[in-house]
Amino acid sequence: MNKPIQLLFCFCAFAQLATAQTDLDYASPSEMGMDENYLNHQVDSIMTLGIQEQAFPGAQVLVAKDNKVIFHKAYGHHTYDSVQPVGLDDIYDLASVTKITGPLPALMKLVDEKKLDLDAPFSTYWKSWAKRKDKKDLTLRQILSHQAGLVPYIIFLEKVMKNGKIKKRFIKKKPSKRFQRQVYDGLYVKNRFQRKMYRIINRSEVSSEKKYRYSGLTFLIFPGLISQLTGTDYETYLKENIYNPIGCKTLVFNPSKRNFPNKIVPAELDTLFRKTVVKGWVHDENASLLGGVSGNAGLFATAEDMAKIMLFYQNYGEVNGKQIITAETVQEFTNIQYPENENRRGLGFDKPLIGNDTLALKDAYPAPLASNTSFGHAGFTGTFAWADPENQLVFIFLSNRVYPSRDHRKLYELNIRTVLHQVFYDTVVNSKE
Repeated sequence: MNKPIQLLFCFCAFAQLATAQTDLDYASPSEMGMDENYLNHQVDSIMTLGIQEQAFPGAQVLVAKDNKVIFHKAYGHHTYDSVQPVGLDDIYDLASVTKITGPLPALMKLVDEKKLDLDAPFSTYWKSWAKRKDKKDLTLRQILSHQAGLVPYIIFLEKVMKNGKIKKRFIKKKPSKRFQRQVYDGLYVKNRFQRKMYRIINRSEVSSEKKYRYSGLTFLIFPGLISQLTGTDYETYLKENIYNPIGCKTLVFNPSKRNFPNKIVPAELDTLFRKTVVKGWVHDENASLLGGVSGNAGLFATAEDMAKIMLFYQNYGEVNGKQIITAETVQEFTNIQYPENENRRGLGFDKPLIGNDTLALKDAYPAPLASNTSFGHAGFTGTFAWADPENQLVFIFLSNRVYPSRDHRKLYELNIRTVLHQVFYDTVVNSKE
């Protein structure tokens, strides 16, 4: 880790068009009336600082303006030993960005098809909540906007470990009929453990005070709900109805099981559970105990595929002239839901802080110049995806800030993602003057 840090500059996506397999449109910043030299200088400086301060060993930034990718650069390396440079087509663990790229588009489509009602009790569809006094009346609107009072997080890893050792009744080193879900190389979770997770979620406490309280609990059960309502396996449904039409080829769960030529960026050096560097398998332990296929985390993707799905949202559900999800539904999900309760959230989507445009850069989230129509999500591993329909700006930041440890918090302390985001808004504003 003490070796000199080398910065990998100028991996510009539009320079690789001859070999890249993509249906994204590209343009240089100058073609869009933006100051290309300013952009390069500012972003390069911020990313250099991030690597020097060990906010992340490497990362990449992709930005699209007016539906064209105008910036895509890779910086640094996969790890601090500076062996493997970050490549433009590397695959990253998206962490909580999974929430808006996995279950959310499926739920939107089900709302479109009248198979889900945002304002009906969620127990109408998830029957095990019907007899839960504190849950039976909660609506999907309250749940998705984090207004339901649900417990933020349950550490299910505590159920499969004791005194630092894995309980063999839940985890085995070899697959069998009763242990088919793979957690990692040489680790398999009991098939029935999912039911145990569901039971614990069903019995979890609910606050009677209905105010903004972020919770990822229901995202663990959304895949089961989606499969139940569609009669199709969750992964298959997403691939056939969302990813294939959009053209996302690397947006997948468990990429280690695929034969991608792309390199997968490692996450954390896990000293507790998996006892190795987590790479190609989901970093989030709850998602891993579901076999890597979940709604709270688990998806991996390249920056280009992230751009595709965020452009899809920015264009209100339309791709190549085809409406995959109605504009009305996308609009509803990306609108702030409970501003009167000081809750900035949309339905599943994160939104700018209320009054964000009046805040100083150090206090803002995301960039102060991001419009109120903008939306996105951040991920624990150091990922961030944001779309702004009003300004026609998509911003993607992918990193593995959790390497080698999740204790690395310089990404937050230096406010790198917000500062980078603002650089592009500044350039857009200047181009209009």
